[in-house]
Amino acid sequence: MNIGAEISAIQVSEEETVRSDMYQFLAGILQREPSDDLVNSYKRLEGDDTPIGKAFGVLSKLSNKISSKDIRIEYHNLFIGVGRGELLPYGSFYITGFLHDKPLSQLRRDMNAMGIQRQGEFKEPEDHIACLCEVMSGLIKGTFGKEFTIAEQRNFFKKHIQPWAEHFFTDLEGAKTAILFSPVGTIGKLFMKIEEEAFEMDASR
Repeated sequence: MNIGAEISAIQVSEEETVRSDMYQFLAGILQREPSDDLVNSYKRLEGDDTPIGKAFGVLSKLSNKISSKDIRIEYHNLFIGVGRGELLPYGSFYITGFLHDKPLSQLRRDMNAMGIQRQGEFKEPEDHIACLCEVMSGLIKGTFGKEFTIAEQRNFFKKHIQPWAEHFFTDLEGAKTAILFSPVGTIGKLFMKIEEEAFEMDASR
């Protein structure tokens, strides 16, 4: 998606790397119809006995059973459709019921204040869930020209992701046309909850 110019990332802990990778995974699978290479990478995923690990295991099994063509059709039905897809993955829609509404304007102001500029071919509004996940990944890795503290990450998350993302991922998990993307919804829902709880614990210290 290349939201901002990539620079030398800061050194982060293993835990922070996992967080960044999780956001990057969600951004990658949700920003456009998955390529053959991306689908093939999901075939090699290994799960574990945690709830998220089990969902990754399901995603891996489905990636080996469903053709890349059918996965792209599923993505189209979910997010593009004829006129519109089953789901609208935008913060403004989930928060206000309207596209391109005040949450998008506030997000653009905050991104500009943080020095995060859009680049690349991804032309969806910045409140698209994939865009927000990529921003969070960059905040963690320090790829936007500065190191962002946990407090700054928490502030961005609470303002622009927490109010709606868990609801969106729950809808994706149970969407009528979702097969491969159902475990993606599960992963996103669980991860958003983990992030919310971790930020709350950090703020209370």
